[in-house]
Amino acid sequence: MDVSSHKPFRLGAKWRSSQDGDAVITSINPADGSIAGIVTRALPRDVDTAVEVARDAFLHKPWRKLRPDQRAITLYEIGRRLSAERESLARLQMQDSGKPWKECLNMVDSAAGHFRYYGAVCETWQNEMTSPRGEYFSMALAEPFGVVAAITPWNSPIMNEAQKVAPALAAGNSVLVKPSEETPQLALELARICGEAGLPEGLVTVLPGHGEDVGAALVKHPGVRMVSFTGGTETGRVIGAIAGQRLIPVGLELGGKSPHMVFDDADLDRAVAGVLSGIFGSAGQSCVAGSRLFVQKSIYRPFMETLVARTQQLRVGMPDDPTTQMGPLVSRVHRDKVADYVDVGRAEGGRVLVGGSAPDRAELANGWFYLPTVIDGLDNKARVCQEEIFGPVLVALPFEDEDDVIQQANDTPFGLGAGMWTGDYARAWRVAREIEAGSVWINTYKQSHIATPFGGFKDSGIGREKGLHGLRLYSQVKSLYWGMHEKPMGL
Repeated sequence: MDVSSHKPFRLGAKWRSSQDGDAVITSINPADGSIAGIVTRALPRDVDTAVEVARDAFLHKPWRKLRPDQRAITLYEIGRRLSAERESLARLQMQDSGKPWKECLNMVDSAAGHFRYYGAVCETWQNEMTSPRGEYFSMALAEPFGVVAAITPWNSPIMNEAQKVAPALAAGNSVLVKPSEETPQLALELARICGEAGLPEGLVTVLPGHGEDVGAALVKHPGVRMVSFTGGTETGRVIGAIAGQRLIPVGLELGGKSPHMVFDDADLDRAVAGVLSGIFGSAGQSCVAGSRLFVQKSIYRPFMETLVARTQQLRVGMPDDPTTQMGPLVSRVHRDKVADYVDVGRAEGGRVLVGGSAPDRAELANGWFYLPTVIDGLDNKARVCQEEIFGPVLVALPFEDEDDVIQQANDTPFGLGAGMWTGDYARAWRVAREIEAGSVWINTYKQSHIATPFGGFKDSGIGREKGLHGLRLYSQVKSLYWGMHEKPMGL
C-alpha cells in the first residue's frame, strides 16, 4: 500500500499523513468493491491536539466576536463554493457511499443550502428583550459554547456534516467533525472549502477515525463543551450517559421505525408512490424510512397487489446509471445484517412478497446490492416490526380504524417520523396530533425543509436540528439585567 496516496487531515497549521500503512481508513465503493479513497486515520492522541487547536481558534481568532452579518459573509461564501464544486463532490460521494447520482447531487445542494440559510439566520437573528418587571430592563443573549464535537453517520455524508457545521459556526463555535469511517472523504473536502472561503484556521477540524476510540475520546474530552451526534440509538445512549456525567448539552438524532399509514379514502396511486419512495429511496438507509406500512383492512389486498407489482418494477443498478432508482447498501457487513433481518422475519412467520435476496445480475455481483423487499403476515410485536433494519425492507400490516392505527403506530420505542395518506384533513389533523413522532408527513413523505425543525421523540433523540432551533441547539443563553433605579437599592 502506497502511503503517499493517503489523504491527510489537518490539525491547525500542520497536515497529518500516515507513515504507517495500518493507520489509515480505506473507503470502499459499495457498487463494485473498488477502493474509493484512502485517508489518514486520526488516533485518540490526536484528539488532545485537535481540541487545543479548536479552543485556541475559539478564544483568539476573531470569529466569535465578529458581528453576525460579518460571519454571514463567510457562510455565504462556503455555500457558493460548495455549489461551484457540485459535480465533483457528488461524484466523490457516489463513490464513497454508493448513492445514485441524482441523490448525491441533491445532497451537495442541501449542504450548500445549509450554509446559505444559516448565513441568512446570522443576519436576521434577534436577541430577546424581555418585558420589565421592575426598575430594570433585561435581555437574553445567545452565546457560543466553545468547542463543539460533531459526530456524523455514513448514510448522508456532506449533508449531515453541513447540517451540524453551518449552525455551529453561525453561533460562533469552533467545530471538530468525526465523520463515519465508512464515508470519510466528504468531510475533508468540506473543511478544505471552509478554509478556502476565508474561515479562520482551526475553526473546523476533521478527524477521520473510528467511533470506539476517536469518537469516544471527543465525547469524554473536558475541552469539548457540546456534542452533536447522528447515528444509532444505542450509541446515542452511551454518548448521552457520558454527557450527563459531564453536565454538557447534547443533540442526538437517532434511529427510527417510522409508520406509514394509508387510509381507505386516500389517493391510492399517490400513496403507493409515496410508500415506495419512503422506504426504497436511499435503499432504505434513512433514519426516517417508512419501514412499517399500515393499510386499512378494506383496501389492504388491492393496495398490496399494486405495491408488490410496482416494487418488482424498481430498477436496482449502478449509481452512475441515470435509470437507477436504488443503488447498493453501504458495505458487505451492512448488507449481511439486512439479509439476516429478512431471515428473522421469515422465521417469525412472515411472508416475503417480493425481494428477500441479493440480485442475481452479473453486473452487480461485485457490489453490495439487495432487492427491495416487502414482508407481511406478521404482528406489530415481531422483531422486524420493532427494530431498525436500515435497509430496503418494508413490513406491511393491516389496521381497522383510527384508534387501531394510532395504537400500533405508537407501539415502538422510536418516534422520529411518520406519514399518512387520507382525503380527510380533519382526520389527518386528529391522527397527526396523536402520533408520537418529531415529523409527520400528510399526503407526502420524507420532505425536508432547512427552515423546519427536525428531530425525534422517545428513543429517536434529543434536541432539534434545522431552522432557528438548529442555531439554538449550538448556543447557550446568557441573561443581562440593566438597572434603571432612580434611587439606590436597599433592603
